[in-house]
Amino acid sequence: MKDRKYLIIVDMQKDFIDGALGTKEAEAIVPAAAAYIRACREAGYTVIATLDTHGENYMETAEGRKLPVPHCIRGTEGWALNPVIREAAGDCLLLEKPTFGSVRLPEIIAGELEAGDSLTIDMIGLCTDICVVSNTLLLKARFPEAEIRVKTDCCAGVTPEKHRAALETMASCQIDLIP
Repeated sequence: MKDRKYLIIVDMQKDFIDGALGTKEAEAIVPAAAAYIRACREAGYTVIATLDTHGENYMETAEGRKLPVPHCIRGTEGWALNPVIREAAGDCLLLEKPTFGSVRLPEIIAGELEAGDSLTIDMIGLCTDICVVSNTLLLKARFPEAEIRVKTDCCAGVTPEKHRAALETMASCQIDLIP
């Protein structure tokens, strides 16, 4: 029986920070997120970073038709993790995902658990109201007894209002919010 701790870094990629879909709020969280990543690594957390990943045909996809801004195209500069985040994350698992939430993320964690293990999952990243909330709720659905927490100052939404609304939604779903 072990205490398993995971830090999930959601889509801290150039295109969401200072690229095609970047915001000043996303840029502002980078130092706090990097510090939190370092602290979690020092505390023995397993770190997984998701990468929003699209192909050259993005504009022909369902998402591309509703959000017609090419972003996170595999192999481009915008697809890469922010360099400060990448350095802080070290040798973490990089998990590509073609849409908002990754069904593989809970499977990866479940594959490492043994009977009786306790589980803590901390979430940080972008965008609070799209990919952070999607992945957090997928993890809560798969691990209803886990302690799942969102580090609120290490997340940013499409707008500050949507960030707050997503945090409220996650709190309603019994996700712990930590400042």
